[in-house]
Amino acid sequence: LRSRRFLLQENRRLQDHQFLLESHLQKMTALEAENRRLHELLSSATQLDEKVSIAKILSAAQDPYRQQIVLDKGAHDGLYRGQALVDAQGVMGQVIRIQPTTSVALLITDPNHGIPVEINRTGLQTIALGRGDGHSLSLPYLPGNADARVGDRIVSSAMGGRFPTGYPVGTIRELKHEPGQQFMEAIADPAARLNQGRQVLLVWSPRLPAEVRSLSDDPPAAP
Repeated sequence: LRSRRFLLQENRRLQDHQFLLESHLQKMTALEAENRRLHELLSSATQLDEKVSIAKILSAAQDPYRQQIVLDKGAHDGLYRGQALVDAQGVMGQVIRIQPTTSVALLITDPNHGIPVEINRTGLQTIALGRGDGHSLSLPYLPGNADARVGDRIVSSAMGGRFPTGYPVGTIRELKHEPGQQFMEAIADPAARLNQGRQVLLVWSPRLPAEVRSLSDDPPAAP
């Protein structure tokens, strides 16, 4: 009987120990994945000529039709409205509101976001708009006879000067052209992993004037 009790206790102890080991393993796996994403982010920074800085995502909007995130950097870090943010795979969006130590960014899938782009294969310039669904973009102003194909890669254009030129934005997955309509619409999947990871890369554009870079939502302090 003593042996049986001992075996039962030992079994429970081993089960508890296994549970703890599995929880530690899950945490280590999560850390490994996060480190991998950070390594990819830092590797992408070397491909950009502009000044960059890593910011942490503090929270994301819960409204499915409002794709916004809050970052842990703000006016004290030199951020400005309209500043681009990217990840290792593509353009994520731009900063729209700034506080001293935090900021709010609008993702490219938000219906209020637009970005100048070009089809990488042909150089055709157009605008990509967010569709509000969190996972797709619309290119609604393509000429009806435009040379656009499913699978074409979309990159950021030099127009506007806010986003790093030639950085991936998405890939066309569908083309819509209603008979008799002047324009054709393309639907694209974003290149950036918008719902993955906890860090983003902020990009300083060298083309923006100095006064724009220092814009903040807070009034200047009294002398």
